[in-house]
Amino acid sequence: MFPTIINTKILPFKATAFHNGDFVDVSDADLLGKWSVVMFYPADFTFVCPTELGDMADHYAQLQEMGVEVYSVSTDTHFTHKAWHDSSDTIGKIQFPMIGDPTGKISRNFGVMIEDDGLALRGTFVINPEGEIKVAELHDLGIGRSAKELVRKIQAAQYVAEHDGEVCPAAWQPGDDTLSPSLDLVGKI
Repeated sequence: MFPTIINTKILPFKATAFHNGDFVDVSDADLLGKWSVVMFYPADFTFVCPTELGDMADHYAQLQEMGVEVYSVSTDTHFTHKAWHDSSDTIGKIQFPMIGDPTGKISRNFGVMIEDDGLALRGTFVINPEGEIKVAELHDLGIGRSAKELVRKIQAAQYVAEHDGEVCPAAWQPGDDTLSPSLDLVGKI
């Protein structure tokens, strides 16, 4: 049985990331006080991974405007992230921190470590400013993710956080009607 991590606090970690041409320290404390996305992927220099990271880079400015920081994580080192960033046009456009997790601690903290391979599953986690996981999405290695759909999920999570008692129905978009769960709605939707 897969235990849920929704509404749990992120576990402590410390790591080194490649970010904007430098190696920087990153920890769980850096995720507090703002909305964050932690995006796990299997490995640098592969096939589906650069398409996902490139898609996220294309949506990064929009996420920043929403007050969201993105952290990509793989079990590669920060040195490998730099080499990939320097050698790939797609990865070269990334402006968010690329965290190295060579020990697998962060991947294990989020439950995405593939122990037999030493790689992370494709896992995306949206974390609120209090450090609680609000969205968790896992994919098999061959299935790429969509940053556009992630943006919509973050918009819904932010809306619900700011509007106590309201919930966002399926395919909700900003400006659409929301629901206020009550006895009067039971069986009427």
